[in-house]
Amino acid sequence: MGLFDFFSKSKKETLDKGLEKTKTSFLSKVARTIVGKSKVDDEVLDNLEEVLISSDVGVETTLKIIEQIEARVRKDKVLGTDELQLILKEEIAKLLDDKVGNQNPNSSFQEGKEPYVIMVVGVNGVGKTTTIGKLAHQFKTAGKKVVLGASDTFRAAAVDQLIIWSERVGVPIVQQGMGADPASVAFDTLQSAKAQNADVVIIDTAGRLHNKVNLMNELSKIKKVMDKVIPNAPHEILLVIDGSTGQNAFEQAKQFSQATAINALAVTKLDGTAKGGVIIGISDQMNIPVKYIGVGEQMDDLQLFDKQSFVDSLFS
Repeated sequence: MGLFDFFSKSKKETLDKGLEKTKTSFLSKVARTIVGKSKVDDEVLDNLEEVLISSDVGVETTLKIIEQIEARVRKDKVLGTDELQLILKEEIAKLLDDKVGNQNPNSSFQEGKEPYVIMVVGVNGVGKTTTIGKLAHQFKTAGKKVVLGASDTFRAAAVDQLIIWSERVGVPIVQQGMGADPASVAFDTLQSAKAQNADVVIIDTAGRLHNKVNLMNELSKIKKVMDKVIPNAPHEILLVIDGSTGQNAFEQAKQFSQATAINALAVTKLDGTAKGGVIIGISDQMNIPVKYIGVGEQMDDLQLFDKQSFVDSLFS
């Protein structure tokens, strides 16, 4: 069994419930675009464009979807509005399939070798520490040995919160308190993980974006010292973004991708927002796969992102 195989991709009820606000808002808006219309015309497409943009899909991605639907309208000559929802679903699924594909940052992981190292980045308040805790819980539940590293030493609260999660989940943590050198904490964490024959290491880092140069230098230093302990670590650089912030989440993803080589995204808090459409835009515009989505407050409500399940749920 692979390291991530235990994550359920098909917790349909949890996913449906978590996306309830998004799909209720989205589908009601789509329905309003075709009221009194029997065929898809320019007015319907203009209204649909507004729906997609207002649903936080993003302008560029929206235009791609509309262009594809326009091409189908030209090909089929007369396209009934009763088919529009199905066509929209197909085009979104195709877009996600083309962009996300089978990208998987853990594809090279080999069970039983060095610990798999995940470095987590993201601004304060996006659910970074909670995501780390949920990841640790799910790995531990699957029988994996997990070690946490508290390299977000900029805020005392960040270290304290991670200690609470380590105790709650029941996994060891390496921490040196507020003000410690983040790279030193990461170095000690990997040394400890190797000594304990751990399977997974999850390193928390500070998420300051007010000075991108300092952030870049700090993350580069952390990566450099980790590579000395475990070659090619970190294997996964996971950016956590808050789905409820809509297009702001997309902007954060762009900013962080310029600061460090992110290879996975976690989109949190989708259960409390109608802005889940941002996943479509992020998946299309960023060359970084959405790997995890947070669809609830329970420990198991962090799921591996499955594009087909997402689209099915959005249109169910």
